[in-house]
Amino acid sequence: MVAWGDRFGTESLTIGQKLGGMSWGLVALILLTAGLGFAMLYSAAGGDLRPWAFAQMVRFAMGLMLMVMIALVDIRTLHRFSYAVYGGALLLLVAVEFKGSIGMGAQRWIEISLPGSQFQLQPSEIMKIALMLVLARYFHGLSPEQASKWTSLLLPLVLIALPTALVLRQPDLGTAMMIVAGGVTLMFLAGIALRWFVGAFIVTLGALPVVWNMLHDYQRQRVEVFLDPSLDPLGAGWNITQSKIALGSGGLFGKGFLEGTQSHLNFLPEKQTDFIFTMLAEEIGMVGALLLIALYLLIIAYGFGVALRSSNQFGRLLALGVVVAFFLYVFINIAMVTGLVPVVGVPLPLISYGGTAMLTLMVGFGLLASVHVHRDIPIPRRPSGGTL
Repeated sequence: MVAWGDRFGTESLTIGQKLGGMSWGLVALILLTAGLGFAMLYSAAGGDLRPWAFAQMVRFAMGLMLMVMIALVDIRTLHRFSYAVYGGALLLLVAVEFKGSIGMGAQRWIEISLPGSQFQLQPSEIMKIALMLVLARYFHGLSPEQASKWTSLLLPLVLIALPTALVLRQPDLGTAMMIVAGGVTLMFLAGIALRWFVGAFIVTLGALPVVWNMLHDYQRQRVEVFLDPSLDPLGAGWNITQSKIALGSGGLFGKGFLEGTQSHLNFLPEKQTDFIFTMLAEEIGMVGALLLIALYLLIIAYGFGVALRSSNQFGRLLALGVVVAFFLYVFINIAMVTGLVPVVGVPLPLISYGGTAMLTLMVGFGLLASVHVHRDIPIPRRPSGGTL
C-alpha cells in the first residue's frame, strides 16, 4: 500500500510561505478591473449605489476571500478531488432539470434559501471551471502521443458532452458553446494531434444544416438579425442597433461619466449586464474601452506566465484552462455588443452585474493563484503515463 506522502511527495508549504508566494500582482489587476465595474454599475443606476453597485461590491468581497482561500489549498488536493468537483457541478445541472427556476423563458437557475436571504445559483457557470479542472487532471501525465489515441479521447469528449447536452436543454446556446469551446481548446493545449480537430471541423460543417433545424425559433432569429439587423430593427434587431449607436456616439473620450444618453434614457437594453461594455464606451469613450481591454490582456498574460512557471502538467493545464475560460467571457461579450457575433447571454467578467458569474470567476482566479503558489510542487505520474 502506497502512503499519501509517498505518492504525492513530502513537499509542503506553511501558511506564511503560501501568502508570501501569493499572486498579489494578479489581485491588483483584478481589483482595478472590478473597481471600474463598480463605477459603471453606479452609473447604470443613475448615480445610485443600489440596486447594483453595492451588491456587486459585497459579492466581490466574498469572492476575493474565496479566491485567497482556494489559493492556499495544496495543488495536490485540487488534483485529487477534480473528478468529485466535476461530479458535483454535473449533479447541480441535473437538479436544474427538476427544480430549476424559470426566468426570461429559460430554466437555468436553482433557488437557494439561507436564513434571512435567498439567491439564485446558475450551475452552468460553475461547470465552466469544473470542466477545466477535470480535463487538466485527465491529461496530466499523458504525452501528446498518448493523448492523441482515439481511446484516450473518449472520456474527455464525454466529460464535455454531458454538461453541454444539459445546458442546451435549459436552453442556453451561448453557455453551451462556451463549454464546448473551452473544453476543445484545452484538449488542443494538452497536445492532441491536429488531425482530430481538422476532422471535427469538417464534421461540424456538414452538421450545420441539422443544427440549424434543431435551433429554437428565437435562436434562428438571432442569427438572421446578426447577419442583417434591418430585418427587425424594432424587435430582435433593437439590442444590437442601439448598442452600435451607443458605441459610435461615445467617440474618443466619451460623453462623460453619468452622461450616457443611450443608457440613461433606456434605449440600451440590459445596460448593467450583457451590454455594460457599450455603456462604458459611450461614457468614457474609446480610451476607456481600450483601458479595460488592456487590463484584461494583462490578466491573461499573467495567467500564461503562471502556466509557464508551473513544474507539473496539471498546474500548467489548469492555469491555461482558467485563462481560456476568462478569454472566452471577454471575447464573446465584446464581440457580441459590437456586432461581430450573434447576441448571446454572456456577461463581461468583473464588470457585468451577476452573482454566480462573479463568484465563479473568483474561484477560477483562486485556482490560478494556487498554481502560482504551488508552482514548484511536483505531482508524479503513474508508471504507465496516466495520472494518479
